[in-house]
Amino acid sequence: MTRTPPGPLPPERVRLASALRELRTGTGLSLAALAAKTTFSKSSWERYLNGRTLPPREAVQELCRLAGEPEGRCLALWELAESEWSGRAAPTAPPDPPASPEADTSKPAAGGRGAVLAVLASVCATAAGGLSVALVLLAGQSGDPRPSPPPPPAPAPRCRGTTCEGKSPMHMGCGGAPLTLASHRTSTGAQLELRYSDKCAAGWARMWSTRIGDRLELNRTDGGRRPHAAEIADGLAAQSYVYTPMTEARSGTTVRACFRPVTGGSRECFDARVSRPAASSPPAR
Repeated sequence: MTRTPPGPLPPERVRLASALRELRTGTGLSLAALAAKTTFSKSSWERYLNGRTLPPREAVQELCRLAGEPEGRCLALWELAESEWSGRAAPTAPPDPPASPEADTSKPAAGGRGAVLAVLASVCATAAGGLSVALVLLAGQSGDPRPSPPPPPAPAPRCRGTTCEGKSPMHMGCGGAPLTLASHRTSTGAQLELRYSDKCAAGWARMWSTRIGDRLELNRTDGGRRPHAAEIADGLAAQSYVYTPMTEARSGTTVRACFRPVTGGSRECFDARVSRPAASSPPAR
């Protein structure tokens, strides 16, 4: 794949590289370990993740498989980046996908760049309706076919309950296969969801199809924790999933998300109750 000369990267490639870096973070793999588990070298992955080289489609699929994430949205980002790289005009932006993994704003909404650099990506992710991961992928640049290995087990969560409070679902390993407790479409067209991880006993909220300055707040209705918030800092975040830090939420807890649009419309809130018992939850103290 042709390497891009030094200089500012096109926004399409920035979005893709940011999504791939967040997926790699979710796997917990070093570049060397990533190369050992895929058909691409360490040096190739370094170029793909810094955006200087457009990765092959197969590399995106392999990373999604290792992260245990659906590949739909990442492939949509790849299509846009490939259109830019090849000189073809990309007809549309990636579609607003249904439930899928997250984009990260691991720090409370201060409007900084940290929220954008962590956008996922986590995010990446429209469910690719029933696609099998047992695909035959091309081996590196050699062209030798090699069956892809079965998906590795998801990394163990790095927090649970109170230890997840205020932390990032993706960075703590809680963002894999979460439950969607409730969904809401705002009067401004933003899409909102309340999410929950049984393994982490924690919930969070996410938004997409947003505008710069939109803000999403998460709290528990029992008032037991301080609110957590995420804010859309710039256009890059507005085109991605952005989600709040987590709050502890066990069976019976009701969580609330409130959306504050930057212009037009009023504050909109919706609730959801965690009703699925956490099978592995320790007895309440």
